[in-house]
Amino acid sequence: MPIDADKAIAAEPRSAEISWDHKDVQLYHLGLGAGVPATDPDELRYTLESRLHVLPSFATVAGAGMGVVGGLSAPGIDIDLAAVLHGGQSVTLHRPIPVSGRATSTSRVAAVYDKGKAAVLVLRSEAADGDGPLWTSDAQIFVRGEGGFGGERGPSVGTGQPDRAPDRTVERPVREDQALLYRLSGDWNPLHADPEFAKLAGFDRPILHGLCTYGMTLKAIVDALLGGDVTRVRAYGTRFAGVVFPGETLRIRMRAGEGRVQAAVTAVERDDAPVLADTVVDHA
Repeated sequence: MPIDADKAIAAEPRSAEISWDHKDVQLYHLGLGAGVPATDPDELRYTLESRLHVLPSFATVAGAGMGVVGGLSAPGIDIDLAAVLHGGQSVTLHRPIPVSGRATSTSRVAAVYDKGKAAVLVLRSEAADGDGPLWTSDAQIFVRGEGGFGGERGPSVGTGQPDRAPDRTVERPVREDQALLYRLSGDWNPLHADPEFAKLAGFDRPILHGLCTYGMTLKAIVDALLGGDVTRVRAYGTRFAGVVFPGETLRIRMRAGEGRVQAAVTAVERDDAPVLADTVVDHA
């Protein structure tokens, strides 16, 4: 069987030492479109080393980690990468991420769910430094054609949105070169840069990284509803509902509640086609 759930979950976690500094943080923020206008004091918190803070979604690229592909090579996992879809991403912050640091990143398969026609792998990465835990990050990976093995179905997806108008709606343009810049933070998949590869994958041109949209959305929520204070974010999760093409515009509809912001993200130029769904930021 391509996926041996018991073997995958029982496998020893993989550990690696990671490090990052202000240049990595600045590059990541620029890859999300930060720095416009370049002299805006609010944007300088993302781009100028003397004022720098770290957006919590940086956890997905810090130290270029072991990433999703590394998790898919775990014992008990033998699958065709062409059948893999990144279904969702979440991160829980144990304390603010420092501008520079060294940490031990430990990755494992936390769960394997049987959705019938597909399997879902939960790949968990935990980072800790000398002062204790920093973050826990989960990637939910759909593997088409690998379900039906009799495993647990797992939790239902979908948080729903409050039945009312958004409290805030913002639009964020995606630059034509944004995927080329974002990939310098460690995701070298040619799907996001090579037109010929994108055509083989069924797209007429390269698409934006889902984790870039993920970071752009968190930045928009922090700036619009959390006073630009990244340290207020406690946890952030989303489900990837569709693709984004460089040059498009994201429309981010936000609904605020007590300690929580829920959002939906769509592509303006494609009649509000869904991009991110079930997006939740828990905050102080």
